[in-house]
Amino acid sequence: MEILIVTSIIDLILAIMLDLLIGDPYWFPHPVIYIGKLISKLEKLGRKLCKNHKQIKAFGGIIVVIVAFSSFLVPFIILKISKEFFWLYHILNIILLWTTIATRCLHKEGKKVYDSLVQNDIEDARFKLSYLVGRDTKNLSEDEIVRADVETIAENTADGVIAPIFYAILGGAPLAMLYKGINTMDSMLGYMNEKYKYIGFFPAKTDDVFNFIPARITGFLICLSAPLVGGNILESAKIMIRDRKNHKSPNCAYPEGAAAGAMRVQLGGTNVYFGEMMYKPTIGNKTRDLRKEHIIDTIKLMYGSMFYLVILYVLYVIVIYFWR
Repeated sequence: MEILIVTSIIDLILAIMLDLLIGDPYWFPHPVIYIGKLISKLEKLGRKLCKNHKQIKAFGGIIVVIVAFSSFLVPFIILKISKEFFWLYHILNIILLWTTIATRCLHKEGKKVYDSLVQNDIEDARFKLSYLVGRDTKNLSEDEIVRADVETIAENTADGVIAPIFYAILGGAPLAMLYKGINTMDSMLGYMNEKYKYIGFFPAKTDDVFNFIPARITGFLICLSAPLVGGNILESAKIMIRDRKNHKSPNCAYPEGAAAGAMRVQLGGTNVYFGEMMYKPTIGNKTRDLRKEHIIDTIKLMYGSMFYLVILYVLYVIVIYFWR
């Protein structure tokens, strides 16, 4: 039992290190690409077959089942087949785990926006940001660009870093990949506008369920990381708890609130999605003006959160299984 636990920890740590070293190289056939293609085909099929809102909403539930089942089954079968070959199994396990974690990618893409702002190229910053967020970016001011980037990095610290590691700890690569499929569905379909509010209803609700615990863990970890950006752990936690409901999502305000508290800035406000204006309550206190440097601070909080999670998990395993 202890050997299995140790090898699982080693595989996960090596997967995290692999992500930190090379991220998501463009040449690699990333599973999310194929998950996205499956979701896109199912969406087109649903819109073609369904005749009313009730039917298309139900078809959204079918999409959840198909994508979740496929995302879990493929890595499960791969690992099951390779189980008898020690090195092959662990190499494949590490690769599968690596593809579920997006730390370096989030760092890289978030910093591209920062770099454009440093060069005073607001058009390029809007363009780079458009690859990261669902909101319309073409008319955003510099302050709005910074806010969008900070919010996205904070939110995706939960979605793209802490949640997949959390599910990898619970159920290995298959469960982490299942989560990745669910999160990809939400990213593609989970919008509350006229186009997606029916077909995206069940994908969005499923993502809310799967992110419920990871989002709160992420908020706690960001609070612990607050000193990395000159913040205070208790102050960060206070803001997170106070503003935890200031978001349409039941989960997003936890990492965003913790980050806002750690940096002593204010997030939230009005955004435009697919031409529709949507108001969001504010999160945090405007003790400091939000500046482009806070993008780098949010990236620091992301790394701090990830390292704290790994350290706490390793300590937990040592205490439970090896402390005699």
